[in-house]
Amino acid sequence: MTESVDEGQDERRDQLREWAARALESGHEPLALPPLRETLSLQPLSGDAGFRRYFRADTSPSLIAVDSPPQKTNVKRFVALADYLRRNGIHTPLVIAADVERGFMLLEDLGDTQLLRALNSDSVSGLYAEVLNELLCLQQIPRAEGLFPPYDRELLHMEMRLLPEWLIGKLLGRTLSEEEDHLLERTFAHLLDSACAQPQVLVHRDYHSRNLMLHDGQRPGVVDFQDAVWGPVTYDLASLLRDCYIRWPREQVENWALAYAAIAAEADVIPEVSPETFLRWFDWIGLQRHIKVLGLFPRLYLRDGKHGYLPDLPLVIRYTLEVSEKYPELQPFAQWFRAEILPLIEQQDWYRDYRTAGDRTTVDTESPE
Repeated sequence: MTESVDEGQDERRDQLREWAARALESGHEPLALPPLRETLSLQPLSGDAGFRRYFRADTSPSLIAVDSPPQKTNVKRFVALADYLRRNGIHTPLVIAADVERGFMLLEDLGDTQLLRALNSDSVSGLYAEVLNELLCLQQIPRAEGLFPPYDRELLHMEMRLLPEWLIGKLLGRTLSEEEDHLLERTFAHLLDSACAQPQVLVHRDYHSRNLMLHDGQRPGVVDFQDAVWGPVTYDLASLLRDCYIRWPREQVENWALAYAAIAAEADVIPEVSPETFLRWFDWIGLQRHIKVLGLFPRLYLRDGKHGYLPDLPLVIRYTLEVSEKYPELQPFAQWFRAEILPLIEQQDWYRDYRTAGDRTTVDTESPE
């Protein structure tokens, strides 16, 4: 899916094209300069959930030009992270050129094939083996001074507060009682205690099937890493195995999670822990993430005009209820959500039955708008 762009009025896109042409010319023979300046074109691509816009430049090989507004994004950090991760063996896109002040970048093109597009019941075991190996490499990277802020209680808590603010308050138009807010806070405290008890490692923070690229037999490409932090070891694992865009049977997911725990322990990423402890870490940090997403997707719709995320919420609801109903400490939250919030969600025009969300024979490969 491409974004609609009015080329006549899009001054930032014109500036990006002109800057990219100049940046490329500086690396070409003089005879190549005039043709490049006259003919370089940028084709809009689907972006991520942030403020960046992506364009494919018709160079050979093709490159990705990025409009990353400096007042809303941190280009300097993106460049530093891309370089640090590449130097530690992760296949992030090479930064060809960057203008930190204006918010422009030229990146290596990792292609259009998201992991999501290649996943099916036959391919999933092999492909997940590849990306789980990449995750293990990511989690073995040492912490660089000042590069990875802590994914601490404050940040994790702030994320979960998106649920009452954006889903319940702004999308559904419901006000929480004091008792309901206390229920949420008790639930959040359980999840925060679990998150802080886990070994802390590098966390990509969006390690899922739309941010992992398959390209010409190379190692999986890793994109959308600019919000990386230092936090709970099971966070990225839950992002991948309980992906908001595709679902696998619970027993299979738990088997994958425990197999990863074994190899992570062998690599000294985590200490030896019981399967029950690891699955509890995995379940509870996954629930933290899904509570965040239940607020984040409505915010993307209401604040940022990104309409493509709301239809993915039923699967997130399914994960949320499956996990919270499994543990006695979390069951009051599940009962409240089912009784008070779900009926309001069911009235939304984007809603479909959460009980079957993710049960499909084909995968929606389009990125959200």
